[in-house]
Amino acid sequence: MSTPETSRFVRLRVELVIEVEDESTLTKAALGRIAEDPEIPADERAHAESAVTEDTAEALAYLVDPFDLVGDVPGVELAQASWSSERIDYDPDSPEWDLDEDDGAGDEEEATG
Repeated sequence: MSTPETSRFVRLRVELVIEVEDESTLTKAALGRIAEDPEIPADERAHAESAVTEDTAEALAYLVDPFDLVGDVPGVELAQASWSSERIDYDPDSPEWDLDEDDGAGDEEEATG
């Protein structure tokens, strides 16, 4: 009897709720990141600057990089990443925000830290 092959790929799902205490500081940091990025073409740069100025959630998305989460983890390489941000109504006392609630992921192992 042989052992079934196991995939080397792992999907890591992380959900964060962030309270923005200073929108101006966040926006300035995002604009700074955009200005420093030499890979953004000029037409896209103007669009990005407009987006982060108009929407704090967009500013946050420009500053959060999934590679930063796993870049220094030994033995792993980031194969693919996607992320988004959005403004939400948040009530920490609501059962909807219970982080320990089973999300229906089935037999996948979960680790929280």
